Amino acid sequence: NELLNDSVFNLEQYIAKEFARRIGAKEEDAFFNGNGTGKPVGIFNATGGAEVGVTTASATTITADEIIDLFYSLKASYRKNAVWVLNDATIKVIRKLKDKNDNYLWQPSLTAGTPDTLLGRPVFTSSYVPTIAAGAKTIAFGDFSYYWIADRQGRNFKKLSELYAATDQTGFVATQRVDGKLVLPEAIKVLQQKGTAQAGN
Repeated sequence: NELLNDSVFNLEQYIAKEFARRIGAKEEDAFFNGNGTGKPVGIFNATGGAEVGVTTASATTITADEIIDLFYSLKASYRKNAVWVLNDATIKVIRKLKDKNDNYLWQPSLTAGTPDTLLGRPVFTSSYVPTIAAGAKTIAFGDFSYYWIADRQGRNFKKLSELYAATDQTGFVATQRVDGKLVLPEAIKVLQQKGTAQAGN
């Protein structure tokens, strides 16, 4: 309580913002990787997630042809609103890819505030998309409007003034009830890296 009273800035407001940031990060992770047990069913989940559009020939790299194959693995009706989602490490690999005419597939945006494009569709990043590794699903491409998010209640932030009064402390608790599911798995396709070969017995 001394810290709350003596702080030169609004500590309670800072704590609320930090709760919101951390809850948002947990939500983003769950929307991609959640397994449906106590969390949403994520886009990369094997059951109920997006369909695999392409499996790469290599466990550790991606080719330009595989990106093009992923693009066309998605039905045309979904491609008009489709976006790419991948992490920064994968973007670094993709930015170096060229087509048969030696043109880069990646096109940087010329307008501030608009995303870069890959094969004419916007590219977005998330640190929660898996990195390139054997068997990993590393790129999602599709119409994300078919991933439905249900906020059952707003984010709730409470100040607990009485619970810790005996020790002259104040507690804070933040809660949010949310769920998510891809309602049409064919609307998003993912690129999966080749798995490692199993050694014989």
